[in-house]
Amino acid sequence: MALIVQKYGGSSVGDVERIKNVARRVKQYHDAGDQVIVVVSAMRGVTDNLIRLAGEIMPIPSDREMDMLLATGEQTTIALTAMALHSLDVPAISLTGAQAGIVTDGVHTKAKIQNITPQQVHQLLDAGNVVIVAGFQGQTSDGHITTLGRGGSDLTAIALASAVKADLCQIFTDVDGVYTTDPRICPKARKLTEIAYDEMLELASLGAKVMQSRSVEFAKKFGVVFEVRSSLNDNPGTLIKEETTAMEGVVVRGVSLDKNQAKVTLVAVPDKPGVAAKIFKHLADATVNIDMIVQNVSHGTAAPSTDLSFTVEKADLLKAQRVFEGVRVEIGYREISTDENIAKLSIVGVGMRSHAGVAAKMFEILAAEDVNIGMISTSEIKISVVISLDGAERAVQAVHKAFIEEAQP
Repeated sequence: MALIVQKYGGSSVGDVERIKNVARRVKQYHDAGDQVIVVVSAMRGVTDNLIRLAGEIMPIPSDREMDMLLATGEQTTIALTAMALHSLDVPAISLTGAQAGIVTDGVHTKAKIQNITPQQVHQLLDAGNVVIVAGFQGQTSDGHITTLGRGGSDLTAIALASAVKADLCQIFTDVDGVYTTDPRICPKARKLTEIAYDEMLELASLGAKVMQSRSVEFAKKFGVVFEVRSSLNDNPGTLIKEETTAMEGVVVRGVSLDKNQAKVTLVAVPDKPGVAAKIFKHLADATVNIDMIVQNVSHGTAAPSTDLSFTVEKADLLKAQRVFEGVRVEIGYREISTDENIAKLSIVGVGMRSHAGVAAKMFEILAAEDVNIGMISTSEIKISVVISLDGAERAVQAVHKAFIEEAQP
């Protein structure tokens, strides 16, 4: 008998038939004598529809009320999944994140898990039930419902697997595993049998939609080995685990493209100590996450000044603009400009640590495709560039061909 945590994403529970399919899969494990915890997302499109409805009420709703609203999506799915299991004569009970003992901090819409007390989950499992937990949500110590941010159901599953000391954690989605790039962009993308935590973390944070980056970070911190696989077939998936020596032989493991980025530029910011700290402190207070940052000397001003550019998620662009409108006098910048017609192209691989010339090769490939680079960011195992959204997919295909198709037989 094994203790298994399974997570099913929005596409896997997208309609009633798919929920029934999930129930049939879970029944196989339950009938084999396994204890099963099922974490589910909202049905496909539900969260987007709830966000749209909120937007029709007001442009920037209260974060607290958004959490109250969005948490209902997962609660619908847990009840339907329990009913589907009941119809197969499988004992099952649904729990909200709070009922499952998930305690978070008080940062609404982007809460972090502080603690999980899974006593009730264990009691229900020991009584023979399949326990179905609402992903993406938790509750503060003083009783406020919170959500964990987009993709938070992955984090719920990984954190629960760690808390209950699960023997196996499976992340079910609508793809067979982790691919070297998005197969919809590049038909020659390959499925990986395994990938290191660090590589998966970079790919997730850089726009790969298979996993949420915070969940991978949590898995690495607590040593939770997990598998990404399809809920639509029985094919083996991709194992995410600690790095091994053999993994270093592959220079580039994957190529990602994030179209959900926007660039903000503050023009003619006073060039003196403390200004950048003020700028990013205001953004942090508004829970706006910053990705890439570039600072250039600004021309055409009498006093020393600089142009400061950075990228944010498109969903945070309006919030960032409003932050700066409110502190224009304090910061002293001349104007603000934004650009949503950008994408972030990245290559990732632990083998980059021991191979020189990777950046030069990437830039040569992009130059040959007449793709201009706007911003650059690097780490030991990744190189990211901001390019125009136009031609971004063509750039992915060229980079993938050179680094993966031609380099790895």
